[in-house]
Amino acid sequence: MIPARKLAKPPPDTIPLHDRAMDNLRFIRETMERSASFTAVSGSGGVVMGLIALAAAGVSTRVVTPLGWLVTWMGAAGLAFAVALGAMAYKARAAGLPLLSGPGRKFAWNVTPPLLAGALLTLALFRVGELQLLPGVWLLLYGTGVVAGGAVSVRIVPLMGFSFMVFGAAALFAPLSWAGPVMAVGFGGLHIVFGLIIWRKHGG
Repeated sequence: MIPARKLAKPPPDTIPLHDRAMDNLRFIRETMERSASFTAVSGSGGVVMGLIALAAAGVSTRVVTPLGWLVTWMGAAGLAFAVALGAMAYKARAAGLPLLSGPGRKFAWNVTPPLLAGALLTLALFRVGELQLLPGVWLLLYGTGVVAGGAVSVRIVPLMGFSFMVFGAAALFAPLSWAGPVMAVGFGGLHIVFGLIIWRKHGG
């Protein structure tokens, strides 16, 4: 009688239980980050950005050269951009959220292309002396970026972006004399109104 062969034992699990648990937790955290909304958009930062725009609108009415007008608004844009980054970083840190991972990275990737397009169009239009088109271009492309970024943020953000786009269309087709007031109400008023809403409903 031939003895039955012993079945080979399965190889022991060489991955410690602790490591497997950590891998599972990492996967769950990354999945939640990818599916979550970017909630670090700062309402108080938006209010400050609006105040900067109103100040720029006031200064620009006293500037007599096209270059001076452009420098005024570009300086205001740079200052507002710094305020926005600082306010979002502060809000994200206070909430214990990463700023540039998961939804934060998606928000940045969505917002950046329209802003870069706006910078290139600014140079091109200034070169050919068509500064009257800049208010509409700025508002439209800024609004487009906010709508795109708002796709991974709270619902009020894309609504704010659409509002900027409406003002941009008005600036493109309105009389040239309306460009300054449209910029003041658009970049100034909309930032302040929506900033207060975000500050009240979404924690600062």
